[in-house]
Amino acid sequence: MNIRNGLYLGILGVLIFSLTLPMTRLAVGSPDAPQLSGLFVATGRAVVAALLSAIYLCFTRAPWPQRRDGWPLLMVALGVALGFPLCTSIAMRHVQAVHASVILGLLPLATAAMGAWLHRQRPSLGFWLSAGAGAALVVAFALLHADQGPLRLEPADALLLAAMLFAALGYGYGAKLSAHMRADHVICWALIIAFPLTLPLALLSWPSAPITPVAWTGFAYVAVFSMWLGFFAWYRGLALGGTVRVSQVQLLQPFMSMLFAVPLLGETLDTMSLIFALCVIVTVLIGRKMPTHTHVKP
Repeated sequence: MNIRNGLYLGILGVLIFSLTLPMTRLAVGSPDAPQLSGLFVATGRAVVAALLSAIYLCFTRAPWPQRRDGWPLLMVALGVALGFPLCTSIAMRHVQAVHASVILGLLPLATAAMGAWLHRQRPSLGFWLSAGAGAALVVAFALLHADQGPLRLEPADALLLAAMLFAALGYGYGAKLSAHMRADHVICWALIIAFPLTLPLALLSWPSAPITPVAWTGFAYVAVFSMWLGFFAWYRGLALGGTVRVSQVQLLQPFMSMLFAVPLLGETLDTMSLIFALCVIVTVLIGRKMPTHTHVKP
C-alpha cells in the first residue's frame, strides 16, 4: 500500500513539475522578447517559497531540524533551491520547452542512481534494464526530434544537464530526510537555509524594465507550485515508495511538459512524440514490477 501511495504522490509531484519548464519559458521570455532575468526567476522564486515556508512552519509548529539533518538539508538547498532553478532559468531563454524536456528526460535515471547510493538499495538487473531502456528512448527521441540534424551539446544543453545533476542531488537527500521528517518540512527548511543567499540576489536582479503580466504569471507558478507545493507530494512519494522506484515516474515528465507547452507556448506535439510517450510509459510499468533490495550491514 505504501508503494502504491508513493507512486500516486510521485505522479502528482511530476504533474506539478511538468509545468515548470513551460512556465519558466513564459517568465524569462525569448532572446527576441526577453522578460525576467534567469537569475531573478531562480532566486526570486526561492525567496517567495521561503516566505511561504516560514509561515507554514510556524503554523504547523514544526520542530527545529536535528544536528544530523544539517548536511542533508544543505544538499537539498543546493540541489533544488539553488542549482536546478538557476541552471534551468538561464537555459530556458535560449531553448524551447520541448527541447529542454527531452534533455531532462534523463533525470529519473540520475535520481535512481542517487537514491540507490544514499539509501543503500540494490536494484535488480531488470530494474536497471527497464530504467536504461526508458532513458534510451528519451535520448532517441531527442535525436530524432531535432529539427536541424542530431542534437548537439549547446551551452544551454550543458546547463540543463547540470540542472539534472542538481535535481538528482536534491531529490535523493530530500527523500532520505523524508524518512524521519515530514516531507513538507524538508523543502521548507531547505528554502529557509537558502534564504540568506537568495534574498540579496533577487533584490540585485530585480527587473528594471516593464514586465508583461504573462511573465509574472509564469514566475508565480514556479514560485508557489514548482518551488514549494510540488515538493510536498514529491518527497512524500519518494519516502513511501522508495527513491529508486518512484523516481521512474519522472520518465513521463518530458512528455507531460510537451503537452502543456502546446497551449501555453504554441509549440507542436506530433505523432512521434505520442508514440515515444507510450513506449516510455511501458518502461515505467515494467520498472514498477522489478524488485529492489536494501543492503543491511552484518
